[in-house]
Amino acid sequence: MQHFTAHLHDEAGTAALGVSLARALSPGLVIYLHGDLGAGKTALTRAMLHAAGHVGHVRSPTYTLAEPYQIVLAGVPTEVVHFDLYRMISDDEFIEAGFREYFNAHTICIVEWPEKAQALLPRPDINIVLEVAGDGRDVELQALSQQGLQCLARLNFAPNL
Repeated sequence: MQHFTAHLHDEAGTAALGVSLARALSPGLVIYLHGDLGAGKTALTRAMLHAAGHVGHVRSPTYTLAEPYQIVLAGVPTEVVHFDLYRMISDDEFIEAGFREYFNAHTICIVEWPEKAQALLPRPDINIVLEVAGDGRDVELQALSQQGLQCLARLNFAPNL
């Protein structure tokens, strides 16, 4: 599956998608999250991380720009780094923080507001676009690499209609 769209009727729908995505993750994935403020990017990430086994609070990295988490995928400890680049001031800030090091074959990188560092980031494996639609959200997932295609092929999600 190269492309997936759904309407998420409420926050529970966003959480359910996060749970499904958590089951489809693999090390090395780069996921871009697009959407306006309040579209559900952090809520989706929070649901993914909790479903993938993270116990504890999942903070929005609005001010820190990045928050690392440890999960276990298929018995293998895996780092997930959640980026929120909304408040990033310059490319230098990204480079000086050493964020490029996280983009490797072992770490899953989830990036909110990727357009703020477009020239510095690798191409995503999956683009996720969230848009407010009434009381819910419309979501679109696009696979942009072989690894992204494999992830979406493992995605087992049926929105509550």
